[in-house]
Amino acid sequence: MSCYEALAGAYDALTEDVGYAQRADFLEKLLRRSAIPVKLVLDLACGTGTMTWLLTQRGYEVIGVDGSEDMLAAAMSKGGQAAGVPPVFLHQSMPKLDLYGTVDAAVCCLDSLNYLTDPEDVRRTFRRLHLFVAPGGMLVFDVNTVAKLQALDGQVFLDETEDTYCVWRTEYSRGLCTYYMDLFRRRRDGAWRRSAELHRQRAYTAEELTAWLAEAGFGDIRVYGDGKLRRPKEDEQRIYFSCVRK
Repeated sequence: MSCYEALAGAYDALTEDVGYAQRADFLEKLLRRSAIPVKLVLDLACGTGTMTWLLTQRGYEVIGVDGSEDMLAAAMSKGGQAAGVPPVFLHQSMPKLDLYGTVDAAVCCLDSLNYLTDPEDVRRTFRRLHLFVAPGGMLVFDVNTVAKLQALDGQVFLDETEDTYCVWRTEYSRGLCTYYMDLFRRRRDGAWRRSAELHRQRAYTAEELTAWLAEAGFGDIRVYGDGKLRRPKEDEQRIYFSCVRK
């Protein structure tokens, strides 16, 4: 089963504690530092579109891009939840991003870049973003840190709602974290349907990502702690990057 095919329908229920509003607040703090006015925003790897619609609600025009048709279907089903110009959703992978023109800023949230397990795909993604972010525009994204993914090795987790039960275990080896997920969803007749998915993330260092951003043509590269306007701590679980398209 492809990544997110089964999880898409339960993703929002299982991520209610993510704190999207607080994350959007932090994104806006960084976007306000842009050298150009930010009106049109690319939400890369937008998933079920929660952040896409939230940014729309805050007055931005947004293009949501994701590689999963199932996640995009969930995103588009949220139409009409916000005033303003409805988002445009595109089915594309990150390394093959192809827009009709430039955007004022791009964001990529919730460690989506870690899902690019081939370093060359990360470099390709940065090059494509450089092509479609307007000069002076900003790129903001976050990643899970090496420390976080290493600490997940051998762990078992449980997420559940009234109609969904998800058990997942993790393995970490040579920079690659593998998530084995068993998802149980209650059907209308009361029976439970079981699905299995496998997800992988690669750990990237801040030094690697900074070098690849510079290589792609981004400047003023800054690294922050998780939702904090400060340098990351040594044991930080998530870090943010902001940079400017030269």
